[in-house]
Amino acid sequence: MIALGLAAAAIVAGVTTWALWPDPPRQREYLDTTACLLTDDKGVAGNEAKSIWSAMQDSSGANLVRVQNVRVNGPQTARNASAYLASLTGGRCGAIIAVGPAQVEAVTKAAGAHPGLRFVTVGGTPATNVEVIDAAAPDALRTVIKERIEELADAAS
Repeated sequence: MIALGLAAAAIVAGVTTWALWPDPPRQREYLDTTACLLTDDKGVAGNEAKSIWSAMQDSSGANLVRVQNVRVNGPQTARNASAYLASLTGGRCGAIIAVGPAQVEAVTKAAGAHPGLRFVTVGGTPATNVEVIDAAAPDALRTVIKERIEELADAAS
């Protein structure tokens, strides 16, 4: 009889624990848009790219916009960077940020062919859909990056 009482108590304790156990963390659901970073061969470890990538990641979590980065391998020329840029313009990137002389030149040349995309370059020449930011002002740079990602989030909502 005691064994039966202990078994019933164990069952009740198990069912109660299971019922009150918190739900497992859920996967973050991102909006259907991505902000992309095109860098030189140093990737996000490069001086300029590091702070931009950090701002992109911070804003991604706050706005649920996916972020990705692509490093240009091989010769650091606009021609080589253009091939990597093409993979971003043909993908789901709503905004493309370019860091590095070859990457900025590639964006400047290609932006006109992609009027629906927003481009941000660190240095370079402004154009209709190319916004130029100054690497010498890191706080302003982070602010612009966050604002562009917020705009992507607003447009995707």
